[in-house]
Amino acid sequence: MRLLESNPDKKGRSVSGALFSIILHVSIIFLAVFATARAGIRKAEKPKEEKVNFVAVKKDEPPPPKKEIEKPKPEPPKPKKAPSPPKVEAPRVVAPAPPQGFKVVAPPVSVPTTMPAVDLSKAITNEADFSGKGVAGGSATGVKGGTGDANSTGKEAGEEHKGPYMEFQVEKAVEKIGGDAPDYPQMLREQGVEGTVLAQFVVGSNGRYEGGTLKILSSSNPAFTAAVKDALPRMKFSAAQIGGKKVAQLVQMPFQFNLKK
Repeated sequence: MRLLESNPDKKGRSVSGALFSIILHVSIIFLAVFATARAGIRKAEKPKEEKVNFVAVKKDEPPPPKKEIEKPKPEPPKPKKAPSPPKVEAPRVVAPAPPQGFKVVAPPVSVPTTMPAVDLSKAITNEADFSGKGVAGGSATGVKGGTGDANSTGKEAGEEHKGPYMEFQVEKAVEKIGGDAPDYPQMLREQGVEGTVLAQFVVGSNGRYEGGTLKILSSSNPAFTAAVKDALPRMKFSAAQIGGKKVAQLVQMPFQFNLKK
């Protein structure tokens, strides 16, 4: 490309031609600058539209208030009552035989007016019953020391009594006459516990407890039982009697453990 003004062939160009050349060159430069400036400007990109959904988040509900659990009021302790001793049935004992002795003929209260029938083949009386030996009111087939009546069949004639007597068999029953009462267990005393022990044992003819015969029929506490076992050997009794003779007797005795108020 060659500028018009630099052409060596043209000489002495006019003023109007020079002016045209200047305007032409300025226009070319302006267009070049404008095209370059437009090329550097990029069209602003349109922002992409995005759909946004708003979701309401459910708030956590506050926990329900805790209910205060009412504690049950403790009931005042009830006073402990001493248990009543159980009813103990006495063992069945056959009535003793009549005493050894002789019969006494009682006078008739009313005199019969008719003759009673008599069986001559049967003995009416036993002559041995009227020997006058032994105890009046007894019989020849009675038992020495027997306390029954003529109709008693407790034991065979001549059989000796074995073992201790029951209370209803003796004329005078056993009675406690001395010795310390069982000691109150200290632990149960401090706790305010009362109780009862029902014991069965044999009191010999010497008025003493016979060892090995103790049987606890009922007890409200083992500590009370131990106290009774410890005290029995130290107790004194009046022995039972039959016909003035001291005999052994089976005894049932309650022991009460009560706190003095």
